Amino acid sequence: MTRSELITFMLKRYPHLGQKGADLLVNRILGEISQNLSLGNRIELRGFGAFSIRSRDPRTARNPKNGTTVQVDKRHSIYFRAGKELRERMNLDDKA
Repeated sequence: MTRSELITFMLKRYPHLGQKGADLLVNRILGEISQNLSLGNRIELRGFGAFSIRSRDPRTARNPKNGTTVQVDKRHSIYFRAGKELRERMNLDDKA
């Protein structure tokens, strides 16, 4: 689902929001999640999952094109762990 699809879904589900309201709501929620992750905060949405930041140490890697070694700097990546309810919902079909 894309951001615009989410906004359209919100409009259909909550028509009283209006286009601007749905757009503002979705952008505000995603903006707050992004802002908090950039500050290193963990985001937990009970029943859905948790977003956190993981650090990857600097390392030496190999360029696959020419085989030379290159130094890769320390970087941060976003990690998502699905919540129990989401995992159970995803696996409902497997139990049948």
